[in-house]
Amino acid sequence: MKVLLTGCAGFIGMHAAQRLIARGDDVVGIDNFTPYYDVKLKHARMQQLLDKPNFRFIEEDLVNMAAIESQLGTWRPDVILHLAAQPGVRYSIDYPHVYAQSNLVAFLNILEWSRHWQVKHLTYASSSSVYGGNEKLPFKETDPVDHPVSLYAATKRANELMAHTYSHLYGTPTTGLRFFTVYGPWGRPDMAPFKFADAIIKGQPIEIYNHGQQMRDFTYVDDIVESTLRVLDRPPVAQTFAKGQEPGCAESWAPYRVFNIGNSDPVQLMDFVHTIEQAVGVEANKIMKPAQPGDVTATFADTTQLEAHIGFTPATPLSTGIEKFVAWYRDYYKA
Repeated sequence: MKVLLTGCAGFIGMHAAQRLIARGDDVVGIDNFTPYYDVKLKHARMQQLLDKPNFRFIEEDLVNMAAIESQLGTWRPDVILHLAAQPGVRYSIDYPHVYAQSNLVAFLNILEWSRHWQVKHLTYASSSSVYGGNEKLPFKETDPVDHPVSLYAATKRANELMAHTYSHLYGTPTTGLRFFTVYGPWGRPDMAPFKFADAIIKGQPIEIYNHGQQMRDFTYVDDIVESTLRVLDRPPVAQTFAKGQEPGCAESWAPYRVFNIGNSDPVQLMDFVHTIEQAVGVEANKIMKPAQPGDVTATFADTTQLEAHIGFTPATPLSTGIEKFVAWYRDYYKA
């Protein structure tokens, strides 16, 4: 297929690009190297892709439609995999306008391209953050998601609603993927796995929020990519409902779906820290702190619908994934 991949210099984006290229797809990647975290890492990820013959890179902001269309020329994708976004729960509290541009305006442009180019499938990254203050575990796609606790989460939920509108109005097949705490080699420096490993290896203390009373469904990046590409290859179809039956927030009479992608094995934060300590071989100096604004206490993915749709669900054990991440970290930073 011809695949337009946004966020190709990002953590998940680079891994997805490698898989798409390896299987023979014609990939055009877009990224603008936003300085939210170390851009050197983003450029290093890009170096893993640039020498591939079936990959072409466009450095541009998705907000600039005309500039991207000019560089694409007559090339048109069969499908779009939209992974670009401004991430970060806490960052969204301090810099809200960045999220309006990167997560709302840019996504509207993606939807417009999907409509006018009549792509066979738009698959895009949502987030487990949309579950907000929900306390019922595990999180199911049918659960209400009307109470976000951060602007980041609100923009991701808005993406799902915007996608449904285009699926309904124009028949554009769209699928949103609610990722649960992704980690692994080439991971983001602002995420807990990276921050903790980095500090422990350097002999620095780590800050543990909410006094360690948190639980996360950590999901290894290879499992995320495997699930994502299987979904990308299976566009949703319009569904029918009995008279008086209402579709849930993850399905529709339009060609629209939403899936959780998580390991379905949540881990207490202190157990997670211990796993990193074992992989590094050093005990961390821990500083306990109160919860941060926008944080949720627990995440836990129900992936029943995902497995039924693609015949696969993430299952990499945390200890295995952390060992691979630490090995990559030591090699990349020569630590």
